[in-house]
Amino acid sequence: MSKLQALIFDVDGTLSDTERDGHRVAFNRAFADAGLDWDWSVELYGDLLSVTGGKERLTYYLERYRPDFQPPKPVAEFVADLHAAKTKHYLDILAEHGIPLRPGVERLLTEARESGLRLAIATTTTPANVTALLESVLPGKLSWFEVIGAGDVVPAKKPAPDIYNYVLNQLRLDPDQCLAFEDSELGLRSSLGAGLKTIVTINPYTTGQDFSGAALVVDNLGAPAQPIDIFAGNGFGSTYVDVDLLCKLFGRR
Repeated sequence: MSKLQALIFDVDGTLSDTERDGHRVAFNRAFADAGLDWDWSVELYGDLLSVTGGKERLTYYLERYRPDFQPPKPVAEFVADLHAAKTKHYLDILAEHGIPLRPGVERLLTEARESGLRLAIATTTTPANVTALLESVLPGKLSWFEVIGAGDVVPAKKPAPDIYNYVLNQLRLDPDQCLAFEDSELGLRSSLGAGLKTIVTINPYTTGQDFSGAALVVDNLGAPAQPIDIFAGNGFGSTYVDVDLLCKLFGRR
């Protein structure tokens, strides 16, 4: 049996709750700048999260909610420009007040590093968004992540396995040498499609989704004084997710 060598993390919703108070707000600011009376509420954004990728999400919104809208330029160009404006606002939001890491994330990253595990990122968000978030919540530690697979580096976004296959290729590791961390059904389908054993940390947007196939489903990564709730999988008596638990999960097939 292969030894655990690396941890691969999704970003939005997994490392940090960036969707509701980050990306959604940034989209609404971009709409206002463009003179559009669109407002993505918390509830509406939950539906839009059924599509991964910001540009893809905008296109889906136009098709489903604004079928009569006539953009002032070709749709693809309009969406690309609006998404670029949204990215700028997202970076401004991070610079203004940041968006904290989810419980237990920094602790686990630190423990993993100390244990000699390699770290990587596999996400559909743009590279600039990833860098800005990590620099704001883990200042000086961006280099912890050996590979950052993000944005349009692969043609097909989650739930396709392409981004995970890309990261595995860059790490020069096989799926049975790594663990993935996700927060959504689409993300889980992506990681499982790449052959990766996966831990899911749910959030308010993903509660109730189908996480069949996940090695472990928890509310967050927890801490010694902040025990986790386990919704599926074997926690081996652990009250939070640490490297010891990861090794036990990794060892079970």
